Amino acid sequence: MARVTVEDCIDKVENRFDLVLLASHRARMISSGSQITLERDNDKNPVVALREIAETTVSPGDLKEDLIHSLQKYVEVDEPEPEVPLIGAGAGASVDSDDTEVTADRMTEEELLKGLEGLAPPEEPPEEDAE
Repeated sequence: MARVTVEDCIDKVENRFDLVLLASHRARMISSGSQITLERDNDKNPVVALREIAETTVSPGDLKEDLIHSLQKYVEVDEPEPEVPLIGAGAGASVDSDDTEVTADRMTEEELLKGLEGLAPPEEPPEEDAE
């Protein structure tokens, strides 16, 4: 294959824009020292990259994944979030400065009843009829 055309590669990579991206990425990989899978035949790196794609000696899917990884600046890592109990996070709970450990104060049933009695609304005096 003396010359590589888009028609030779378009059945391997359907979109021409994707073909240009993949071939240019592969050409950069070759110029940075990656091993070529074909004989060079005195061709430059972009032509070698297109020939590799046309003859499927490199996988377009692998090239696409490698291109995506090379363009990523931030890689999102899924880390488990610390568990925070929903009950006991009110007034009786204290939180450390690290926000990693939550402790709750315990009270007995009698202390709870006494506290509830103090929250009860006062009884209203009976109204006198003004007849």
